[in-house]
Amino acid sequence: MGSVMDSLPRSGPSRCCRAAAMLAATFLVFAAGGAAAAVLRVGTLRGQPGDYTSIQDAVDAASPGDWILIAPGDYHERGDYTHPSPNGDAGGAVIITKPNLHLRGLDRNTVIVDGTKPGAGPCDQAPDAQDLGPPGANGPSGRNGIVVFEVDGVTIENLTACNFLTGSYGGGNQIWWNGGDGTGTVNLNGYHGAYLSATSTVFLGPDAPGAEYGIFASNVHGPGLIEHTYASNMRDASYYVGACPDCNTRLTDAHAENSALGYSGTNAGGHLVIEKSEWDENTCGISANSQNNDDAPSPQDGACPDNRVGPTGSHSCTLFRKNYIHDNNNPNVPRGGAAALGPVGTGIVLAGGRNDTVIGNRFKNQGAWGVLIVPFPDLDLRPPSIAHCEGGRLDFPIDRACWYDTFGQEVAGNRFTNVGFFGNISNGDLADLSYSHDPGNCWHGNRDASHKVSSAPDNIQQTHRKCSGEQAGEDPLNSDLSTQVLCATEILASCPDQPGQHYPRTTQVQLKPLPPQRTMPHPCKGVPSNPWC
Repeated sequence: MGSVMDSLPRSGPSRCCRAAAMLAATFLVFAAGGAAAAVLRVGTLRGQPGDYTSIQDAVDAASPGDWILIAPGDYHERGDYTHPSPNGDAGGAVIITKPNLHLRGLDRNTVIVDGTKPGAGPCDQAPDAQDLGPPGANGPSGRNGIVVFEVDGVTIENLTACNFLTGSYGGGNQIWWNGGDGTGTVNLNGYHGAYLSATSTVFLGPDAPGAEYGIFASNVHGPGLIEHTYASNMRDASYYVGACPDCNTRLTDAHAENSALGYSGTNAGGHLVIEKSEWDENTCGISANSQNNDDAPSPQDGACPDNRVGPTGSHSCTLFRKNYIHDNNNPNVPRGGAAALGPVGTGIVLAGGRNDTVIGNRFKNQGAWGVLIVPFPDLDLRPPSIAHCEGGRLDFPIDRACWYDTFGQEVAGNRFTNVGFFGNISNGDLADLSYSHDPGNCWHGNRDASHKVSSAPDNIQQTHRKCSGEQAGEDPLNSDLSTQVLCATEILASCPDQPGQHYPRTTQVQLKPLPPQRTMPHPCKGVPSNPWC
């Protein structure tokens, strides 16, 4: 990104003041460049107070391009109480509406942006310690943590966010790059998150305020990079990238645990890579889906824009690659909304999407399926006004519902160990529930530690090897696989645990304590000179 000097006029001063002008210009170049941006310090480090005690106050005082450096501390930020929400929904405890700011903590584990009430302990788990947000017309409004709202180039690094919960106006997102939630438009370009942790220590009940998402990017068109992060205990997803036809985002070195979904990507496609990350102890590891909701426009489509060729030589630019996906069989996590439909015991489910690539991943100890491809029936009969069932079919097979077929998916070169041990018919490594389409879904080069890849339909790697031509999976409306998927998800009705339909059900929600995480090794690196660095 260029400095503000790029926009200065190029005409020179008169001779009599040229020397002074040159000195002034030199100062401006120095001040505007990355090495001379202002550094606003928050908190106290080694007995030396900074400039501000509040992160939000520092954000308000900053100019585009400035750095905000945060000392260790438990920050009960209240930006949503003092700043009007820019879109009328639940606000952010720290709201950023200036481009190119750099927000960096000095220690990932001890710089905490905390959603609990002022005076409560760090990420306090007591129900009465929770801050549910400013009053709204129908009760507390809910809260988000750090929110970047429709501005480009903001980095957030080296800190923890916790216990931001939902309310009458939404909320529940711990760290959020929001490029236009609910608008159907993309208004955020370029963002970076690194060395971040997001969690919740409280579960108040399935219908009570709760933590929805850990690290969240919506309505974005990057380049975006999220790296070296951890998220847990979310009732929707630890990670979310959605509402972006060409997300231009890479999520790498992530670790998601103890959430309904490790990763969720609704209507997310184009250039999108989810890679080299670990997904475990969730109900379902990774989910990508089409949906007729406020994350418009649908569908989820991993095709490269303009029919270009992607990284694997196909026309897919959405890749799930080199991930370690294991032990996602956990029903005792916070769950709510559409995320509760995630099929327990499944590593990756692609629901109603198309043109995605699942390649080079390791799957281990998944009770139901390793990779499951299914259509998505959106049963919301009153979708928001911006949703028009793009890419779906109305009134089929359910009257007034939006049905998304799935096709063009490639599943190749993955490794499976101990998958399908729930023991229900159709459980196994690979499963395809889809109507006939050209191209259909293709499966090849996958291996199981037992030397026999299990699949539904049988021998799918022989019958569906080619990634061209018309082919179909099991019948979405009348097959053993469809019966098992309906039972695992309980999308139409409850399905009690019984022989032949064994899918673990919730007994008691349990939250996972936040383990210490690797902090940024040199948090002063790249920061302009200041009294702390």
